[in-house]
Amino acid sequence: MREVPAVVPELPPENAPTPKRAGADVARPMSAPLSVATIHATIRQDIILLRLRPGTRVSENELARRFGTSRTPVREALLRLVEEGLIEVWPQRGTFITPISLQAVRRARFVREAMEVAILRRAAEQGLSAESRKDVDRAIAEQEAARDEPERFTRADDAFHRAFADGIDVGNIWAVLEREKAQFDRLRFLSLPDVTPVSTLISQHKAMLVAVSKGDVAAAEHAAREHLSEVLKVSDTLAATHPELIVDDT
Repeated sequence: MREVPAVVPELPPENAPTPKRAGADVARPMSAPLSVATIHATIRQDIILLRLRPGTRVSENELARRFGTSRTPVREALLRLVEEGLIEVWPQRGTFITPISLQAVRRARFVREAMEVAILRRAAEQGLSAESRKDVDRAIAEQEAARDEPERFTRADDAFHRAFADGIDVGNIWAVLEREKAQFDRLRFLSLPDVTPVSTLISQHKAMLVAVSKGDVAAAEHAAREHLSEVLKVSDTLAATHPELIVDDT
């Protein structure tokens, strides 16, 4: 079992390069508590965008103050994150953000490829509506504008993939993908923009769109598989560069 550091260093403010500790924000007023779903989504996003880095200790009390609520909804949100493999609880030690698991990344990539290839295939077969095409084009334009902003680029990247699911009326499947791809997304974010060139990702997105627009099912499938293999190409490099963040449990 992975040993957790006995001492967890204090983290700098949120606008600094290194993310801060969980719960260190200015507390919300107690009169405006947030739902479990919102608390879960907020902490989850902080983990995926590495504002909360692997090994960071989280505190129910600090999070309760941050969100202006009792410990109960915070505890429920943390339990959901434990189920997703993003948080682990060590008896007598505390609750910590888990390292990025390469095994989980590969598993998520397998699930995501199966689902997204099917989505691209259907989109190529039946075509996209004018509105869906606008959504895809808008997402690509946003990626172009966010080349040097990993967080903004990541949001635009997700919007691009989600637009195809919405375009063939299976948008609700995105919730399944979101749950499965959390570890994948952490590694993806860590690779931006230096290890995985943003220009490569944008070119791959454009190739996917061209194939769908032409109704070329085989090309759409190939473009999707090539794109989703990009993270695996750099996983070993990232694991060697960031051993404090990534565990090679394959």
